[in-house]
Amino acid sequence: MLLLDRWLLVRDGLRALISRERDLEVVAEAAYLEEALAVDATPDVIVTETALRDVRGAAVIARLRQRFPDAAILVLTGVSQLREVEAALAAGADGYCAKDAPATEVVDAIRKVHCGESYVQPSLGAAMARRLELGGTQQSALTTREVEVLTLLALGHTNAEISDMLHIALRTAEAHRSNLLDKLGVRNRAGLVRYAIEMGLLDTRPESSRVAAFRVAG
Repeated sequence: MLLLDRWLLVRDGLRALISRERDLEVVAEAAYLEEALAVDATPDVIVTETALRDVRGAAVIARLRQRFPDAAILVLTGVSQLREVEAALAAGADGYCAKDAPATEVVDAIRKVHCGESYVQPSLGAAMARRLELGGTQQSALTTREVEVLTLLALGHTNAEISDMLHIALRTAEAHRSNLLDKLGVRNRAGLVRYAIEMGLLDTRPESSRVAAFRVAG
């Protein structure tokens, strides 16, 4: 197992916790992502924070997944915003647990991801389910054309490019963007991108041959 956390105190606590389990062993630890990527070991489980000094968020997971494609990744963090949870899972994490979880739950989460199961702390999982239910309601309110425009905006295309690609007037493309911002309750393109990822319109898996896949919901 590889432990990745910027705080030595946290790593010491995790190592002490894991040392009490006969079937678990720490083979490496690191305070920085680059240090973790350079370890001379092949961990089967990685327990990582996502708020590191050198890299933060889902990028931590994406790079760990690239370096250790066969390892199970459990996020153990103090960050519990739903967008962070969803982004980490989309980037390739197998589990997500908050640092205020009981020690027994952390050990259980480690064992589950090691066995190929996914794990999300129950309170976070329930909140994600409520969010997805609301998101499904919002998405069903979008027209097919709005889903197309949303996906293209999330892929980085400009209003002018979308106008050309969908054979619609520039003003129509601009109107669709404005309507999407109002319907989804976001303020800018970044909000549209987050929504598109959360709703599964973009394929953000590291193993994908494309940065994103254009999928239109009919």
